[in-house]
Amino acid sequence: MTVPTVEGRSAPSSGHLLKILGVAFGLAVIVGTSIGMGILRTPGEVAAHLPSVPLYLGVWVIGAVYALFGAISMAEMGAAIPRSGGQFVFVHRALGPFPGFLVGWTDWISTCGSFAAVAIVIGEYVGPLIPALAGRETLTAATVVIAFAAIQWRGIKTGDRVQQATSFLKAISLLALAIVAIVMALGGTAPATVATTEPAPLPSGTLLFGAIVLAVQSAIFTYDGWTGAIYFSEEVEDPGTSLPRAMVGGVLAVMGIYLALNVAFLLVVPISEMAGDEFVAATVAAKLFGPDGDTLLRVLMIVSLLAAVNANQLMASRVPFAMSREGFLPKTLMRVNAGGTPTAALLAGTCVALLFIATNTFDTVLALLAFFFVANYALSFTSLFVLRRREPDLPRPFRVPFYPWIPGIALCGSFAFLVGGFLTDTANSLWGLGLVGLSAPVYLVLRRKASET
Repeated sequence: MTVPTVEGRSAPSSGHLLKILGVAFGLAVIVGTSIGMGILRTPGEVAAHLPSVPLYLGVWVIGAVYALFGAISMAEMGAAIPRSGGQFVFVHRALGPFPGFLVGWTDWISTCGSFAAVAIVIGEYVGPLIPALAGRETLTAATVVIAFAAIQWRGIKTGDRVQQATSFLKAISLLALAIVAIVMALGGTAPATVATTEPAPLPSGTLLFGAIVLAVQSAIFTYDGWTGAIYFSEEVEDPGTSLPRAMVGGVLAVMGIYLALNVAFLLVVPISEMAGDEFVAATVAAKLFGPDGDTLLRVLMIVSLLAAVNANQLMASRVPFAMSREGFLPKTLMRVNAGGTPTAALLAGTCVALLFIATNTFDTVLALLAFFFVANYALSFTSLFVLRRREPDLPRPFRVPFYPWIPGIALCGSFAFLVGGFLTDTANSLWGLGLVGLSAPVYLVLRRKASET
């Protein structure tokens, strides 16, 4: 059986992507990819930049607004062009082959690096709970990645059920932590939040502006993952309705969890002590539950991170599938089994992640590709404007409200973020620009080889 594609290429496959996903899956993917280690570590960074409770909470709202505007903009393109593969699909159609290739490969590699990094963290947290696994973080991480690959190999129905279950447990666990902390703090059963140190003075003028920019950068990184649903656009039933609901609902759910956790953190730990703390959640757990706090937090983190591994691994398998369909990669990567899983693409992503884990290079890879984190967003938002002008008659079941303001603000925010990232991490940003140049010959070679297969 072959699967016809948009450019006349045929996938050598025994199946095809199944159109069976709904809003619940989209919500689960966004919650699963967005909420991870960031919310438990980033509060200390934000508090260090802005030791003011109103400004501190305001930064988390700004991060949510950026994610919301971005999600609304992406939802229009996902509904209008329901093709699985993430941002690659939009950029390729609007801006051409090379920009599409650039977005596709950087997105794929960084996604593989992300779930490899998350798997390593799971290994680190499991060790103290299961002594037999202590010191075997690499083996544990590899086992986690292979286990989720085996689950997803069975088909998207299984992947959907696992994603919904793990994301639900994550959301409930984090909300429970926030509610318990708030109740204990307000009820007087938690230690009094009396600062032992004076809060650092708030900067003024340009220094204050710079501090806000840095704090917002940290918050936006923590919200990353709101694009998750668009990787499965052609697998979603009624994408014109389901995608916008999933993306907007997902961002609002993440924002609610983040704000609840931050309010809880502030009630238990004064902002002056939160500033610079590399793991605020651990400090809060220790204050609330004493020695048992460490065990509780480790269990909570393992539950939370499992959802991130499954979601990112699902997403990673769709990118090379889409790139292969458009002629960038060998046809083999278009293979789909009867359960709707792009098996060759899943295997390729799993192997890349295992390579990162074995060589301990995922941190380096993610740092080098950090430049593309928002650059890809900027290209995607630009694609929305291009498609609106070039293809005005394209059916759009969902249209961005208040166009062009919402995508315009998101695009300007992306450019501002790029400038801020270049100033604060010049070395890796320059490496990112260098990778753009190196991508051109790689693109030409892969395109030629793919055309020969």
